[in-house]
Amino acid sequence: MKVGLFIPCYINAVYPEVGIASYKLLRHVGVDVDYPMDQTCCGQPMANAGFEDEAARLALRMEEQFKNYDYVVGPSASCVAFVKENHPHILGKRDHVCMNSKKIYDICEFLHDVVRPGSLPAVFPHKVSIHNSCHGVRELHLSSPSERNIPYCSKLRDLLSLVKGIEVFEPKRVDECCGFGGMFAIEEPEVSTCMGQDKVKDHMSTGAEYITGADSSCLMHMEGVIKREKLPIKTIHIVQILASGL
Repeated sequence: MKVGLFIPCYINAVYPEVGIASYKLLRHVGVDVDYPMDQTCCGQPMANAGFEDEAARLALRMEEQFKNYDYVVGPSASCVAFVKENHPHILGKRDHVCMNSKKIYDICEFLHDVVRPGSLPAVFPHKVSIHNSCHGVRELHLSSPSERNIPYCSKLRDLLSLVKGIEVFEPKRVDECCGFGGMFAIEEPEVSTCMGQDKVKDHMSTGAEYITGADSSCLMHMEGVIKREKLPIKTIHIVQILASGL
């Protein structure tokens, strides 16, 4: 299989180590992975702010950049969910059939459902608390949502079980929003900050040293709370844990 690695703009600009870890991890599990050098934003910020025409231009560009790959894989549940759920509508209004939506995966979803590694060489001797992001839970099904009366499952927890030395916890309010929500954090900063503070406290109640998850945007939001309040916990993308030692 040939995979095009999709790195969202904020990861490229703020957390490049997550992109590097994603590439190393995919290579380690035997995937033929390539990084299209001319890729840009998927258009989510523009669409969320009401500028659909700008988002459409970027969606068309992404279609062109990733057209020759069997899969598109990215380390961001929110960006992947945007392409999967919104690109077909945006491009359909311009008489273009979206192909990326049919083959795009969050990297955790891709590893868990497609690659299915039986082991990893990762070692991470720390206590971590899993953050289940809203897009990851309800649009990509990385875990089962708490509002549904079904047995709980978590693809992130399954992957972390392959890591040696790790202790995995989850907060009491297992999939409550952290308050980031893209434009919500800008339009309602006071509410967003309060939600972030509550979520970090919920993670800290587990005794974890790190908060981990599949969305750097959520982790970035909580990291802001942690740094401002000088709290004794850190954030780390799950891919960095799974790729530790590579």
